[in-house]
Amino acid sequence: LRLDTAVKRIEKQEETFIVSLGDGTDLHADAVLIATGGKSYPRTGSTGDGYRFAQEFGHRIVPPHPALVPLEDVHHVCPKMQGLTLKNINFSLFQNDKRIYSEQGELLFTHFGISGPVVLSASSLINHEEQPLVLRAEIDLKPALSLEQLDARLLREFEEAKNKQLKNVMLELLPGKMVHPFLVESGLDPEKAVHSVTRQERERLCRSLKAFSIAIADTRPIEEGIITAGGVCVKEINPSTMESKLVRNLYFAGEVIDVDAKTGGFNLQIAFSTGFLAGTSVFN
Repeated sequence: LRLDTAVKRIEKQEETFIVSLGDGTDLHADAVLIATGGKSYPRTGSTGDGYRFAQEFGHRIVPPHPALVPLEDVHHVCPKMQGLTLKNINFSLFQNDKRIYSEQGELLFTHFGISGPVVLSASSLINHEEQPLVLRAEIDLKPALSLEQLDARLLREFEEAKNKQLKNVMLELLPGKMVHPFLVESGLDPEKAVHSVTRQERERLCRSLKAFSIAIADTRPIEEGIITAGGVCVKEINPSTMESKLVRNLYFAGEVIDVDAKTGGFNLQIAFSTGFLAGTSVFN
């Protein structure tokens, strides 16, 4: 066990591995298990070294990218709602106008964009090889109501508050912090009197409540991802032992492998299971 000691290089000479350390010493071993993590959380030592070690042994690396990571918005609308959490909304993510994710849950507005469980799960489905990366998020703020039901509710609210400003009536439908940015993004004047709102404007309001659109610029950096997607190609690893199919007595476990999943403990399970399997296989 060596603490605060970097591994600089791993070589194999005949049946022996030579592990060169940052302090200038070499370790000799019959077997090596690479469990260095991905590139997320670099402060823990997960700096991507494992990919280099694997490549030097001839393994193919699926390009790493962040997964379970927050998203940045294009027009900086979200920072105006920073700190606001929306619960029981339906969140959809589109890539090049194709829906890649849709789920009901919780979302958080931040100083750079959006986060929260549904956003993190959606981010893991982004195809980073498809360039340019054109992403758009849609939030159904009233998933329990159809467009017709929502329009009927708006009519009732408007009837009861004809002389109020639109921004005040919308407090019955949205959190206060969201009202002004929502109306501006929907192309409506927050100061407008309710009695002067046209039918077309009311319909636009309904559509925005059912599909509030946010243009996404990109994910946050890989260092901020909860996990790293990509890594050592699974086709080159024996799934029964986690041993390399290319190099005898070389094993892999955890996030360095090209395996990832949505939130819910699945990534921890991947780490536990592959670690246990690799560890027991080394000594069998």
